[in-house]
Amino acid sequence: MSDEADLLPGERVVSYDVLGRRDTDYYGVFGDVPDADRAAWERARTLVDEVGDRMRHAWDAAEYPLDLVRRIGELDLYVDGIEHPALTRISPLGAGLINMEVSRGDGSLGTILAVQGGLALRTLALFGSPAQQERWLRLLATGEVLGAFALTEPDHGSDSVSLETVARRDGDEWVLRGAKKWIGNGASGGITFVWARVDAEGDELHGSVRCFLVEQERSGYTGTVITGKVSLRGIHQAHIALRDVRLPADAVLPGTRSFRDASTVLYATRSGVAWSALGHATACYEAALQYAAQRVQFGRPLVRSQMVQERLAQMLDELTAMQLYCRRLADLETSGGLRPTQASLAKYHNTRAARRIAQTARDLLGGNGILLENGVMQHLADIEAIHTYEGTESVQALLIGRDITGVGAFT
Repeated sequence: MSDEADLLPGERVVSYDVLGRRDTDYYGVFGDVPDADRAAWERARTLVDEVGDRMRHAWDAAEYPLDLVRRIGELDLYVDGIEHPALTRISPLGAGLINMEVSRGDGSLGTILAVQGGLALRTLALFGSPAQQERWLRLLATGEVLGAFALTEPDHGSDSVSLETVARRDGDEWVLRGAKKWIGNGASGGITFVWARVDAEGDELHGSVRCFLVEQERSGYTGTVITGKVSLRGIHQAHIALRDVRLPADAVLPGTRSFRDASTVLYATRSGVAWSALGHATACYEAALQYAAQRVQFGRPLVRSQMVQERLAQMLDELTAMQLYCRRLADLETSGGLRPTQASLAKYHNTRAARRIAQTARDLLGGNGILLENGVMQHLADIEAIHTYEGTESVQALLIGRDITGVGAFT
């Protein structure tokens, strides 16, 4: 309803945000975004506009359009707020807005961003040797080479600290043996950062967890695409088998010494998941609002129904809270005061809220809510994946609980 002549007393013309969409920023949380961050946000919108239709087809067919990995790199969207002289500097707010916007367009695109940039690129930038970074950093940042982050195992998801993949010394080489599961880009060609436990009696690092840079074409490395997914179908995750994969001594990332280093990467990406959830929820709210304004039932648009307006208000309530969480996260990270459990709380809140918004939107669209063309069902399915990865709801609750009580309850 945009024609003022059709408005009843007290009604108004719906406003639009700075990127030309219905204004979902009710509190103006992002009204003061600096120009550099807004430019990054607009580059993300460019990507979504270019490839949105293609990604819907890819999701439906469970295909991974690998050429888009490089396109994301061309738009310089992988840097994810990582501080490194070889990478473009983007603030935590700019990185968050990129995550939000890309996920608003497509969850698989958001996961490509998270895997290639948030996990693989960050691991190399934080812990790689100068030689490793010289060879691989720009290639990952531009998407010319795919990167994977292999921590989760078939029998160790939430308790990934108990990983069983082993790295042992054999002369001047390392030999890796074990298995990994749910590894984005793990069977797509490129390099994989494999986290393994050192088995070297007499070595001071015996039993510690370290990370190894593994080129996927190495003998003994087998990546198999996991099929049957009903979430994030536009990116492939892999089951990886490591059967005595031989690596040179300098394949280990020298900055990795314990599981705490893997946690450092995960803590950083938890903020990204909170932003991603916001993007999914925004898309669902926008779809529900647009549908309710256009859909006529019983002789009137759905938006003139009290029940529909109440649902829209409930969705906006939760969406605004998600926005406030994310903006505060960015402010805390910018100031250097962000604690890991604060990122956990944001992920805990936002993925739960995104689920509720998506469910409400699906219901509001009625039977049309299950059609891919309307987007809501796809986002609902994809939210189920981000609700789990980078730490499940239960794990986040235990991390937060330990922080506020001083008592661990993991076992």
